[in-house]
Amino acid sequence: MAMWNPWRGCKKCSDGCLHCYIHKGDFKRNVDTNDIVKTKDFYKPTEKLKNGNYKMKSGIVYLCFSTDFLIEEADAWRLSCWEMIKERQDCTFLFLTKRIDRFLNCIPNDWGDGYDNVVVGCTIENQKTADYKLSIFKDLPIKLKCITAQPLLENIDIEKYLDDIELVIVGGESDLNARPLDYNWVLNIREQCIRKNVNFEFRQCGTYFIKDGKQYKLQTKDLIKQAKLANIDYNSNN
Repeated sequence: MAMWNPWRGCKKCSDGCLHCYIHKGDFKRNVDTNDIVKTKDFYKPTEKLKNGNYKMKSGIVYLCFSTDFLIEEADAWRLSCWEMIKERQDCTFLFLTKRIDRFLNCIPNDWGDGYDNVVVGCTIENQKTADYKLSIFKDLPIKLKCITAQPLLENIDIEKYLDDIELVIVGGESDLNARPLDYNWVLNIREQCIRKNVNFEFRQCGTYFIKDGKQYKLQTKDLIKQAKLANIDYNSNN
């Protein structure tokens, strides 16, 4: 597993961005998150050792997890990234985006019905963003699609959008001012995935977690562990 952030910085664009970890971290470091700039890792996938081997190992590459791969300010740089992605067929590049409506304006000319080594995750947080973004996402030429509902802010119905989806990830918000996550919302999405035989993962609880009508306050370090203890992930191959 590798991380690749060819640029840094992002701009809030949806309801899920309110307590964004990128903005919080940058604020502590006195960095302006709204300033989108290339990083020293821009050419990371194709950098080589003296023996000619790639420095970055084969496998999963998490792309732009501290920004958005489809953000407007990176339009001039993205084509170079696509070329590096094409070169590294030994890697699978995964990126999440809150800007799926920009996708067709951001792909290379030879995209066709998608690259075999690219997984695209569409992020949603409520019914409004689900209906808008997933109605676009379902028709896009992408071979490997996933949906990330994190932070999940309300009970939502996405079943009609689950055709050709590889995985749905659900999670809560981690912040002292976080909006609560109701376990019933999580279970509802899980049932939708089971009915459509789509992989489901409960990634993390929220700082404020509601179960059986009672709200709990959890420590950040325990959010992922508590989600795993629920043992509700669904594997469509089983």
